[in-house]
Amino acid sequence: MRKATFHRGIHPPTNKALTASCPIRKIPCGDFAIYPLAGGMGAPAEPVVAKGDQVKAGQMLAQAKGFFSLPVYSGVSGTVKAVEYRPGHNGLNTMCVVVENDQQYTMADSWDQPRDPSAMTPEEIRAAIQNAGIAGMGGAGFPMHVKLAPPEGTKIDHVILNGAECEPYLTADDRLMREKPEHIVRGLEILLMLFPEAEGVIAIENNKTEAIEAITKAVEGKSRMRVQPLVTKYPQGGERMLIHAVTGRDVDSSRLPAHVGCVVSNVASTAAVEDAVVYGKPLIERVMTVSGDGIEKPDNLLVPIGTQFKDVIAACGGAKEETKKYISGGPMMGTAVFDLDVPVMRTSSGLLAFTEDPVAKHAPSPCIRCGKCVAACPEGLLPQQLAIAATHMDYARFAELHGMECILCGSCAYVCPANRPLTQCMMDGRQAVREKRHIPKNERKEG
Repeated sequence: MRKATFHRGIHPPTNKALTASCPIRKIPCGDFAIYPLAGGMGAPAEPVVAKGDQVKAGQMLAQAKGFFSLPVYSGVSGTVKAVEYRPGHNGLNTMCVVVENDQQYTMADSWDQPRDPSAMTPEEIRAAIQNAGIAGMGGAGFPMHVKLAPPEGTKIDHVILNGAECEPYLTADDRLMREKPEHIVRGLEILLMLFPEAEGVIAIENNKTEAIEAITKAVEGKSRMRVQPLVTKYPQGGERMLIHAVTGRDVDSSRLPAHVGCVVSNVASTAAVEDAVVYGKPLIERVMTVSGDGIEKPDNLLVPIGTQFKDVIAACGGAKEETKKYISGGPMMGTAVFDLDVPVMRTSSGLLAFTEDPVAKHAPSPCIRCGKCVAACPEGLLPQQLAIAATHMDYARFAELHGMECILCGSCAYVCPANRPLTQCMMDGRQAVREKRHIPKNERKEG
């Protein structure tokens, strides 16, 4: 029987024990909540409030502009203090709505009365999900309603829920599956209404035994649903890896999951679907893990979106004095954070703090041609050759070596004994190729 996994990959220490036993704890926002208007795949949302306006929790702050764009909602009640540019997670300034929190959390009265999803058309279900501003909450941030509108002519036979949570340290999805399995299963039932010929598969790494038990119990008696334990390995939660593990099918950068009959959704995103479709509740809060040896009291928190990172850390007893590095997300695919005034977003699955920076600790040295990066790459690429092409700005060669198939999982850099910045090279190469593909031929500068 085929194992539920993918080829190659790595086994980094999970370091999940810091928070795996911590129940989800709800915390309030600090004095101010910040809402970037960009952050999805499409155009930035357009503000519908101005400085001085009074807003309620769940009230729209900015409306979507286009099919890929998502609306932005306030997670707190209070006063709009500014609509201005502020530094984002990537260090670049982005337009934001800043709300001064009155700590009352007065809810907007625009939410619908409970609705019966079975009485709704597929178009109405998709519209409810889009209007709620739901995006992939595992980190990618792809708009949920776009996933649920596959290209014409594609037949969906699998709706796969991603409960792998393969990134070290992160346990938010694990706790959500253990504490609110029925919430996730009801969200999956709604998704299956859109694809009547599909099977719902909740895929969970086999080291999460309590989550598997809880979800298995929740799907008892449910038709068209099953739980699929996965081999524990990184990056098992990658969309392509997950599809291969569950179905044996392969997806590359030229195709969407829908082209091989699959729709993939994170378990947290799926839980948000029930709130959106049944209650009309927009996405205004999320569960995230706060962990690492630099945090006084690591925990899993239910946080209002817009809460600043500094307030999230304060809710966990603060950071230790010797903390040197903060990461938004997981240690493998997350991004370093240099400003704790940035806010929690839809995609903020975790916030990590470390007393040592392993990247800065060891300087890179020349490649020794050991081949470990090749053995680790889940896409079967040649990372060392791709890095050479990217470093020499030979982007034609980078593309020839299938560099656009790289998923930036960081496996190659993790196993590299020479500490080469392979992931950064891949990121630079991919970005350069994408930009070049959008430049008219008569304006291109080769090299």
